Amino acid sequence: MNVNVGAISCGVFCALFLLLGAIFSALRERGVRLISGFGSLPPEKRALYDTERMWRDQRNNFFIWAAVFAAGAALSLLVSQGLAIAAFVVWLVLFLRDVHFDAEKAFAKYKK
Repeated sequence: MNVNVGAISCGVFCALFLLLGAIFSALRERGVRLISGFGSLPPEKRALYDTERMWRDQRNNFFIWAAVFAAGAALSLLVSQGLAIAAFVVWLVLFLRDVHFDAEKAFAKYKK
């Protein structure tokens, strides 16, 4: 029996990111409190940011990541298991593009 670990891994991550995207869609602007670092800001600082744009961007990121993993799972099944690794690399690049260790830098583009 030939188990395609890459397709299974990509499928699990795809399902996870679809679930997170659905949660952010359901919570709408209240979902921004789930964004790392933003929920711990004092309310007066949170008021300085465009929370609607923040939740939309985070929701869209989750759906884009899910699409990357869905493509990785499909290509891993149809072409080569190595393409699952490529999906993880693409996701890592997309993920690290938005990582900031300073909350001010992370949320600077959302200032009102």
